[in-house]
Amino acid sequence: MNLQQRVIEAFEQQFGERPSTIIRAPGRVNLIGEHTDYNDGFVLPMAIDRAVWLALRPRGDGRIHATSLEQTEPVDFALADIQHSGGWGEYVKGMAKMLLDSGHDLAGWESILTSDVPVGSGLSSSAALEMAVGCAFAVVSGFPFDGNQMARFGQRTENEWVGANTGIMDQMISANGQAGYALLIDCRDLATQPIPLPSGTAVLIMDTMTRHSHTESGYNERRQQCEAAAAYFEVSALRYVSITEFLAHETELELPIRKRARHVVTENLRTLNAVKAMRNNDAPLLGQLMNESHASLRDDFEVTNDELDIMARTAQAQPGCYGARMTGGGFGGCAVALVQADLMHDVAAAVATQYEAATGLKPQIFSTSAAAGTAVIQD
Repeated sequence: MNLQQRVIEAFEQQFGERPSTIIRAPGRVNLIGEHTDYNDGFVLPMAIDRAVWLALRPRGDGRIHATSLEQTEPVDFALADIQHSGGWGEYVKGMAKMLLDSGHDLAGWESILTSDVPVGSGLSSSAALEMAVGCAFAVVSGFPFDGNQMARFGQRTENEWVGANTGIMDQMISANGQAGYALLIDCRDLATQPIPLPSGTAVLIMDTMTRHSHTESGYNERRQQCEAAAAYFEVSALRYVSITEFLAHETELELPIRKRARHVVTENLRTLNAVKAMRNNDAPLLGQLMNESHASLRDDFEVTNDELDIMARTAQAQPGCYGARMTGGGFGGCAVALVQADLMHDVAAAVATQYEAATGLKPQIFSTSAAAGTAVIQD
């Protein structure tokens, strides 16, 4: 049974009728461009074929009730009285609060939801949930789902309600993904360009089975360090520091701020070069840039862990693998690899065996394809 069927059946069991609306909001994997989004830089993610599915119907009493098939506690609150209580429901409440604060007149709804995006894995399960919830409010309240605007509400939910100072990449790609393409996003103005993957390649997601939390890890500290570096260069964000300017002044920056800035400045260049490689159908160059990105995230930004390093190194050593790197915020979660499509299963099997031997952890490794963004699904 696929997730769409599962969520429909669960809804029918709980409410005794079919849902009026079904929404799919995908997770994402970032091919390159990590920790550049909150520095007004460039990112190159793609929406994946794992997603949050939400089945709902409107209700007239101004309340929100959401039950997740993966969580024990349901979410239930009144739109007129939104309070923090902890747990996964904070993403639902945060979206409601941001929409209300922006002047939207919201109606209530009740729902069942399910997801196959692993939580805490670096595949943006929270952004997928936020975009599904935003779409639900749009449907029942009668306003259009604007992907860029909804992404901003999702980012504000993370920053102002949940307390994680994340950038806007995750929500942007979940809202606006295009089937068959990665999306170059300029995080300064949210301009996007669809970028095709090199022919004959496949994308592997490799879950280390270690987990992160943006609010508890060093994520917020990294953002503060980037802001300190930008202040030194007297710019609003590191996106505006050229490699030439950085190299001329890097010794004037104290460690670790120098290392953080070096990662962001060089990662923006790598991301733009990755776009050129993809447009030129140059898989080896794209893989090389992914490898260099991982090294920079490990050595300069210091957001990998032992398992991510082992996973990336193991994948990079396999015949048929062009390149591999950690993906997401870091401190655990997933790595991503670009591989020859005809050797995908061989690479996955070898990496799984060698990673488990090295760490004692049994990884989850699966291929993915570039999927469409958040949408109402007609069943």
